[in-house]
Amino acid sequence: MKTGTRTATRRASFAPVLLLVAALLAVITALAPGARAVGGLDTAAAALKQGPVYVDPRASGQFPKADADALAKKIKNSGKPIFVAVLPRAAEYPPKTLLQDLRTKVGISGVYAVELGNGFNAGADPRVMPHGAVKNLVGSVQRSDYPTVSQRLNSFVDVAAQQAMGHAPSSWGGGGNSGIDTGTLVGLGALVVIGGGGTYALARRQRRRRAEEERAALEDLRVVVDEDITAFGEELDRLDFNPGESGADDAMRADYSHALDAYENAKSAMTRAERPGDVQAVTQALEDGRFSLATLAARREGRPLPERRLPCFFDPRHGPSVVDVAWAPSGGAERTVPVCAADKSRLDDGREPLARTVRTESGDRPYWDAGPAYAPWAGGYFGGGLLPGLLVGTMLGNLMMSSPAYGADLGGPTGAEGGDYTGSDFNPDDFGGGFGDGGGFDGGGGGGFDGGF
Repeated sequence: MKTGTRTATRRASFAPVLLLVAALLAVITALAPGARAVGGLDTAAAALKQGPVYVDPRASGQFPKADADALAKKIKNSGKPIFVAVLPRAAEYPPKTLLQDLRTKVGISGVYAVELGNGFNAGADPRVMPHGAVKNLVGSVQRSDYPTVSQRLNSFVDVAAQQAMGHAPSSWGGGGNSGIDTGTLVGLGALVVIGGGGTYALARRQRRRRAEEERAALEDLRVVVDEDITAFGEELDRLDFNPGESGADDAMRADYSHALDAYENAKSAMTRAERPGDVQAVTQALEDGRFSLATLAARREGRPLPERRLPCFFDPRHGPSVVDVAWAPSGGAERTVPVCAADKSRLDDGREPLARTVRTESGDRPYWDAGPAYAPWAGGYFGGGLLPGLLVGTMLGNLMMSSPAYGADLGGPTGAEGGDYTGSDFNPDDFGGGFGDGGGFDGGGGGGFDGGF
């Protein structure tokens, strides 16, 4: 190879690194002490990408650097995606859209808390913290009338760190410093040039760990799903229906054919399943097939055709429910659930229903007291939007209210994993509300963009 060609190749290989260094130097220039600010929200967003706390210099009297550093360290130690900004009341921070605009510019899913002047509010991506939880937490902090900004923010972070889902952004790195000084950024630049790809490697490890957790959960769930498929196959065998038998008509044959198709679809979907969320298609097929069997049985016996109802809540293998009854889990609130005739009789006699149990680390438990992998399993039987209401107050219900439960489409929180970069792809209604003076609230409520000052 000629010398000129080698030189050109070498220069080309360094081009991506040089571009990255140039971009990093631009950030250093923008954030260095004495540098001209890019703009209020732009500067705040750039800082929050590098650390959990940003204090506008004009608001430093309200929240000194020592307090900001301590809060940043607390958030980093929690490992949760919680972002805190302390800002003055200024034209570049429009109150009605402040949370939405800040979340857009940072572009990372998480919990965002803002102290604006002497008002406080917060919002969150629903997969990180449900709307109701954010609203309740904001309200409790505002009504506590804390005398200092530090007490107010620490109170919020202490609770949010316990409830928030997801992980801290990899861009934060370690340590607890809330600011970004020039020396730190130069050091980061050197690490980027020398190490190259460190952030990518960390993100890849996180994805690999999550994939391993999902594979393990799927294997535990496979035992239960295979039992369901086997049970349905046995029902088909016990039916002893021959499409050519005397008295069989086209409607009966259609019901039987539909049930057979559901059985095959369930087996095929389980074979293809790669993660827990995939089993939702399996149990949905089984629910559909069991209703076809119930319809076929009614036709053969000359009974009225059954109403299309959800399966028995206590064990979907019992088949379609016949009535709704009031029931409360141990220590939980009463709710209405669909039940089969046998379980209705047991409840009427004061006995426990025959609940579907699954194996857990603490022994056999009803599926609603098991882990999140059973959310897609139950979702296929009971339908996405209804299931959270049926399970409210149970272990599985609580998990579903704070996470997407292994990818099941259950009508609950959705969105990116906490701490992941999403850019401007988020629901603005999950962020906002008013910033009342002294911690009060002028409308809206953490989670919506409908309040003012």
